[in-house]
Amino acid sequence: MEVLLAKANHAFTDCFKIAETLRAMANDTEEQVQVEKNEESYLIQLAGRTTPKGLHCLSIRLTTEYLLLQPEERQFPNQHKLQDLDFYHYAVFSDEILACAVVVNSTTASAKEPEKIVFHVVTDSLNLPAISMWFLLNPPGKATIDVQSIENFEWLSTEYSSALKEQNSNDPRYTSALSHLRFYLADIFPALDKIVLFDHDVVVQRDLTGLWGVNLNGKVHAAVETCHESEASFHSMHLFMNFLDQFSAKRLNASVCTWAFGMNFFNLQEWRRQNLTNLYRDYLQLGLKRPFWKTESLPLVWITFYDQTVALEKSWHAFGLGHNSGLSQGDIEHAAVIHYDGIMKPWLEIGIAEYKGYWSKHVQYDHPYLQECNIHE
Repeated sequence: MEVLLAKANHAFTDCFKIAETLRAMANDTEEQVQVEKNEESYLIQLAGRTTPKGLHCLSIRLTTEYLLLQPEERQFPNQHKLQDLDFYHYAVFSDEILACAVVVNSTTASAKEPEKIVFHVVTDSLNLPAISMWFLLNPPGKATIDVQSIENFEWLSTEYSSALKEQNSNDPRYTSALSHLRFYLADIFPALDKIVLFDHDVVVQRDLTGLWGVNLNGKVHAAVETCHESEASFHSMHLFMNFLDQFSAKRLNASVCTWAFGMNFFNLQEWRRQNLTNLYRDYLQLGLKRPFWKTESLPLVWITFYDQTVALEKSWHAFGLGHNSGLSQGDIEHAAVIHYDGIMKPWLEIGIAEYKGYWSKHVQYDHPYLQECNIHE
């Protein structure tokens, strides 16, 4: 035994030094991995906010064509249907050409009565020519479409614009006027009583006219909730609101479910009756003075429509396709609307490959302009 101990002692005289060396190597490796993860995250965020060369080319091509048109050639047909309450009205606020095209194409392709669909697209003045030209060249079948610029809404006050600037965020999801325009939906469409609002990163897979039959029980809004704790999409009010602030603590329930953006149904008559746009303005101004929510503009929607939302069945809206690669294929394929919320949009190279097909099948990749701009599936 003494001989064995002597041999072991001789063989491992530097155990402490070896352990220290290995520990230092492990720490260095962990730091390097973290650096690389940070770099990867930065590059993904950058890619998500950078317009691909092909889409930039397409925008210029369409804008050039639009500017060559005479004023009367820029008009869309069937404008008399824009305020007709006998039709199904949908809205999308976007500055992305192909994203808008997919929302419109997939909605009409899935509709039982596409001739009764009216699409209201709102963009900014920079993208108005390109988006308008796309739909003039590629009308949505039997459906009616209109494209407006946000700058046409003169009632958008300077107070509203300055409030956005004061949020001090670098994220365009929160500082974009198009993002906040959802709070003015009842003012944008004063003649309408009901409307579906889409985010521009959705695909419609099923006829949606059933939404008009949902009983809102005197409330303003219907959406799919995000309160299933077993799912990655789980959210509740306490994650976003500062309940140490007395305003939140007194007026809100921390355990109340939030709901998903992307496909939202609104009763605009009830919205006006309850004056929710003014309520939004009050909350926006209050939020600039005191930190009663934790993130940027998202909680503004949840508190503006607090206790004004009816929960839809989960199958109406599947979300997470822009950030979660582990979604159930069955849930995706059975959903009426699928939503690529997150940074990995399907029109970007960083989009999640297994989900891109649901989106790309609604893109006209054989269109001459897409071919010229090297935009391929």
